[in-house]
Amino acid sequence: MRGIYLKSGLGDETYVPPFIFENDYEAKLKSAVDEAEDGMFGAVDSILFKTQVDPKSIDILIVACGSFSLIPSISSRLVNKYKFKSDIKTYNLSGMGCSSGAMSIDLAAKLLRNCTTAKNVLVVVTESLSTNWYFGDNRSMLVTNCIFRVGCAAVIVTNDPSRRNVAKMELVGSLRTHHGANDSAYNAAVQQEDDQGTVGVSLTKNLIRVAGMGLKEHITVLAPRVLPLSQLVSYAYSFLVSKLSRDEAKPIVPDFTTAFDHMCIHTGGKAVIDQVQRVLQLSEDITEPARMTLHRFGNTSSSLVFYELAYLEAKGRIKKGDITWLLAFGTGFKVCSLVVKSLRDSCRSEPNNPWNDCIHRYPLKAW
Repeated sequence: MRGIYLKSGLGDETYVPPFIFENDYEAKLKSAVDEAEDGMFGAVDSILFKTQVDPKSIDILIVACGSFSLIPSISSRLVNKYKFKSDIKTYNLSGMGCSSGAMSIDLAAKLLRNCTTAKNVLVVVTESLSTNWYFGDNRSMLVTNCIFRVGCAAVIVTNDPSRRNVAKMELVGSLRTHHGANDSAYNAAVQQEDDQGTVGVSLTKNLIRVAGMGLKEHITVLAPRVLPLSQLVSYAYSFLVSKLSRDEAKPIVPDFTTAFDHMCIHTGGKAVIDQVQRVLQLSEDITEPARMTLHRFGNTSSSLVFYELAYLEAKGRIKKGDITWLLAFGTGFKVCSLVVKSLRDSCRSEPNNPWNDCIHRYPLKAW
């Protein structure tokens, strides 16, 4: 496992569940509950304080936790903790993988568009390592121990016009594609038992190839929605040439930097970032937020793209009017894109930004 970790791209300041440091080294239910509550309660406390939103004004609650479920549900625990109103609509998403954070924002927007009485949606995205820590010796299942780390994020999505002046960003587009009909994509990451009956999540060797394949299919749908006409014409011409060419020339890859000022690409691991960079032909500057987030926080699953967004904010790089692309992958295999427009300049010293205590050390000179 040490060999896998040393190649992972993670630094020495990532977070793991407390049971890792306990004498019995056993992942019990209490450890998983404490891990979930510690992250969620801290994130929700922070978002309610920063936005000054009254808990009673939350109309819809969406909680995404890929591999941990409780009775009562995690969303019910939040309702009990914050005493949300009795007619609140709650959604508890699980099994959706690392894309569930971005997908929850997409779901929130769709619910607001179709519900005339709802104004505020609280989205909480978290994960539980305690219930998925692998205690066996299967190499493909040990990878999750090496790259996944504790993290959580909370977002309030609103359609209330009176709150536009205090909102950070506007969601201007979203896209979700599901590639589960392909058996290779479906089986790329699976929770299962090893030969000794120990449960864990297996990440197959096909995962990187599947990610690249899924991304190519995804951007085929996304590109016409976001790229300027010049890029679309150039791509269409090169595609036609490639079809007619006898030397089987490949069509050019559209330049997505002409559509987006910033990109928060999936921080699934060093190899995943490299694959996205290769497919989209991105520069090191564009992939910097993903690489630095992986180093500082590891793969925090569904919340990872929000840690990248926080990195850009802590660096003061996001200006009013900037367009940012959030790209996340999930088991199944799913790809989700969010396109957001900044409504104001980012503040370097914003309270509770997770990068505040370390941003001066990033980006690393060597990674």
